[in-house]
Amino acid sequence: MPVIKSAIKKLRKDIKREKANSNFEKMLKDAIKKTKKSLTDKNIANLFSLADKAAKKHIIHKNKASRIKSRISKLLTVKSPKTETKVVAKKTTKKKTSKTAKK
Repeated sequence: MPVIKSAIKKLRKDIKREKANSNFEKMLKDAIKKTKKSLTDKNIANLFSLADKAAKKHIIHKNKASRIKSRISKLLTVKSPKTETKVVAKKTTKKKTSKTAKK
């Protein structure tokens, strides 16, 4: 337990911040679960907003927020089969040069 008056105040402040941050992190985790369960525009927008706010408040790292948003976006493209595209591989044939044709 701190003895100095300013340290006592800082401890009180830190406890309040810790509670607020843990509540915010819990909201973010719940939003991720909810969005994965049902991919609606409202859930996705809410999750993206919460992830950005958490990164701005330094509750999570900015790369983690980006990774969360990327993974949810990837789920969107997997869920919608309309956007599938086929990749056709080209056959490559070896051309004969004039040197090999003469022999």
